[in-house]
Amino acid sequence: MTILEFKQYFQKALSELYTESESAFLYSIFIETFLGLDAFNQRRLYDQELLIDDENKLQEVISELKANKPYQHILGETEFYGMKFFVDENVLIPRPETEELLEIAIQKIKNSQFTINKLRILDIGTGSGVIPLVLKKHFPEAEVSSIDFSEKALEVAKKNADFHHLEINLIHADYLNFELTENYDVIISNPPYIGIEEEIEIADSVKEFEPKMALFSPTSDALIFYKKIAEDSKKYLNKNGLLFLEINQKLGPETLNLYKNILSEVELVKDLSENDRFIVGKK
Repeated sequence: MTILEFKQYFQKALSELYTESESAFLYSIFIETFLGLDAFNQRRLYDQELLIDDENKLQEVISELKANKPYQHILGETEFYGMKFFVDENVLIPRPETEELLEIAIQKIKNSQFTINKLRILDIGTGSGVIPLVLKKHFPEAEVSSIDFSEKALEVAKKNADFHHLEINLIHADYLNFELTENYDVIISNPPYIGIEEEIEIADSVKEFEPKMALFSPTSDALIFYKKIAEDSKKYLNKNGLLFLEINQKLGPETLNLYKNILSEVELVKDLSENDRFIVGKK
């Protein structure tokens, strides 16, 4: 089968799950991964015959996509904030909203009065390490620490840190039962914030292939992490320190209220889709 013929077959096989443009995008990604052909050469060599091994690999990809497995997990990697990150079933696939969170944080930190080479940053909920590693890349002299309860997630984060030659302090701890001992200039987090009652709204591909502990609040209280972060911000966020949180869009005002008496400045910020998505504050 030629490259063009398999593309048509690929798109037809996935037509019930993906639009034509989505399946074309996925096909292009996997052809580049397995055959090393970029989009231009895929068009130029459309009549080239696929090797049996490559065809078998692509057939397996179709089966995995039909089973709702995220394409990032099939590839074992994703791109985030212009950087490559390894991902697997032990970590969340980073979302565009978290890129927005980091964009806000980076600009606010740059405009702050902190001495950048003495900056101390704490990330709560490491996952694949996208937040602490992007911040470390932009502020290489800063001391960046990150906490996660999952040892396997921390292994992925360590792999990503090594890949990018970035040094961060990874802490294995149950944050909700962990007492901080040091102060920080920046606290940032995208903690589990989906309420148990919202599980029905979550796509099957997310529930089946991404870690529930990184998605759902561990109790019936969807704000439990934000309450702990509020307590820690009161005690361990330095004067003029900055706070950046990604939040449940349905709980914007409720989350904001947790910080009004702790921070001198705090606001609820919408994402590009006009949803309440971030808490941004200064102590």
